[in-house]
Amino acid sequence: MQLRYSFRLYPSAGQRSALARALGCARVVFNDALRVREEARAAGLGFVTSAELSKNLTAAKKTPERAWLGEVSSVVLQQSLRDLDAAYRNFFDGLKGKRPRMGAPRFKSKRDNRQSLRFTANAAWRITVGGKLRLPKIGDVPVKWSRTLPSAPSTVTVVKDSAGRYFASFVVETDPAADLDHMPATDAVVGVDLGLTHFAVLSDGTKVDSPQFLRRAEKKLKKAQQTLSRKEKGSSNRNKARHKVARAHARVTDARREFHHRLSTRLIRENQAIAVEDLCVKGLARTRLAKSVHDAGWSAFVTMLEYKAARYGRQFHRIDRFEPTSQVCSVCGVKDGPKPLNVRAWTCGACGAVLDRDINAAVNVAKAAGLAATACGAQVRRAPVPAQRSEAGTHPKQPTRLVREQAGIPGL
Repeated sequence: MQLRYSFRLYPSAGQRSALARALGCARVVFNDALRVREEARAAGLGFVTSAELSKNLTAAKKTPERAWLGEVSSVVLQQSLRDLDAAYRNFFDGLKGKRPRMGAPRFKSKRDNRQSLRFTANAAWRITVGGKLRLPKIGDVPVKWSRTLPSAPSTVTVVKDSAGRYFASFVVETDPAADLDHMPATDAVVGVDLGLTHFAVLSDGTKVDSPQFLRRAEKKLKKAQQTLSRKEKGSSNRNKARHKVARAHARVTDARREFHHRLSTRLIRENQAIAVEDLCVKGLARTRLAKSVHDAGWSAFVTMLEYKAARYGRQFHRIDRFEPTSQVCSVCGVKDGPKPLNVRAWTCGACGAVLDRDINAAVNVAKAAGLAATACGAQVRRAPVPAQRSEAGTHPKQPTRLVREQAGIPGL
């Protein structure tokens, strides 16, 4: 099973300059290769292969215009070409229906919100005995190790976000049997109804309030944005103000992600099977509730539930979005039609049961998944789990030789 571990990096001023140089070189190589393929397509020529692009890169290093590409690790530049190949492959697979459609590769900008570069084992990167990350032509970068790595990684991806923070991302292989010891089997099952007033309502009657992280931070965000708008374009003060706005938004994002992780882990630990409704988030995001829908982050939460269920041997069910969970009485099963959103409780005309709208929907979600009859004590077969955090530039590869001197990783 592959899992991704991300750790915060704290590079010095010189190391930040070296990282900026490496990110810029990787961006230029990506754009140059994309331009070559686009020009060949416009001229009616064949698709330029990766081997030809690699030869062009080697030749470009010998020219005065691109001689500075030799100042960074060559592995970073080659991985940038692999990123372009992956972008084209995903685009063509979308056209063939093998995956959801996505746009054609686009040119990168130094103003992109997220930039990344990848070091493979060939770059001879390693983790020092002191716990620092040694990167070629960059130096030993301090790392904040929040947890231990379960095994020695072969690649590391350095990511810079819009707030100017740096992260080291490792994709490692883990032993699935070891995860089962942390989550013993249980007979409990639960249906989850997601909403805005309450972030989640469980079929056992538990209601989890919506934290509304963005709403609570709107005052600070508004003030920071107003300060940014008053700065002169192109000035250093405007750049500082822009980073303050980005850091404010990053704090909101981090708080929301922490809340999702805590709640999803709790549900996985306490229940053997979980059912959720497949909400049309894109459609809801086009309504007047768009800000609240994005603030809730339902898609990210459901994705966490799905990969954690597969990791720890739990059952996960998605209920069709057209299932009338709010129209059916969970006691007698009579469907009495749709109800406006202001009706939060009603009495069933058939059996006389007094129903809470959200709890009734959560119970119906569990029943639609068949949990009430079959999930108790069920033995669940583990499914393949991808890395849980999507990241441009990380691709599956054949196992390579282990990174030298990995014994310095804390906990290994």
